[in-house]
Amino acid sequence: MKPEKWLGQDDSELVSLDDKHKLHPSVLEAFSAMQHAAICDGIDLQLVSSYRTFDRQCAIWNSKWLGKTELRDANSAVIDTSIISDIDKLHAILTWSALPGGSRHHWGTDIDVYDRNAVKRWSGTFSLIEEEYESQGPCHELALWLQSHMQRFGFFMPFEKHNGGVAREPWHLSHRATSQAFEHDRNLTHLTNAIRTANIEGKAVIIDNIEMIYHRYVLNNGET
Repeated sequence: MKPEKWLGQDDSELVSLDDKHKLHPSVLEAFSAMQHAAICDGIDLQLVSSYRTFDRQCAIWNSKWLGKTELRDANSAVIDTSIISDIDKLHAILTWSALPGGSRHHWGTDIDVYDRNAVKRWSGTFSLIEEEYESQGPCHELALWLQSHMQRFGFFMPFEKHNGGVAREPWHLSHRATSQAFEHDRNLTHLTNAIRTANIEGKAVIIDNIEMIYHRYVLNNGET
């Protein structure tokens, strides 16, 4: 596989679901079947996010690094960025947002999902945080449905538990069979090269810690 495909720099093999979302063809088929089954069970399963380019991930990263977007800890509490160091900021961003080139959303195999109708009926502001998928949240019924049915359509949750790497994300699904090739081919060397040439904030601290980032967050091995 060309590095550009897992780095989010080549979407030539992906297909459009609509004007906002692209997926790998096999994932589109699986998602459509799962969505139909969920709707039949009264769950309005819809996409929040799907394929994301390297440049789009870089824009998300830069917004968080510059303080334009709030940062949260692994328990979803907002962090005061004015009192933390650059290395602490690095960890805070990586807990919820992947390093450009290191995101599973670059592959067209991974999706973020929600229950659209349940969120519309809800009185709160939807922020895609863990509490919204728990017992008092609008997407709790969706979370329960996914636990019972997602495997039937080939999906799993790569961030089902927090181990010191990426925070728990009960909305993030990956198509297991299709994502395996990307998991196998991603590597530290090409990721480092992509970061060196990127227009990314905090580049010096990223490069100084790139091996740690790769193992702890990109591979999600967590703290060792």
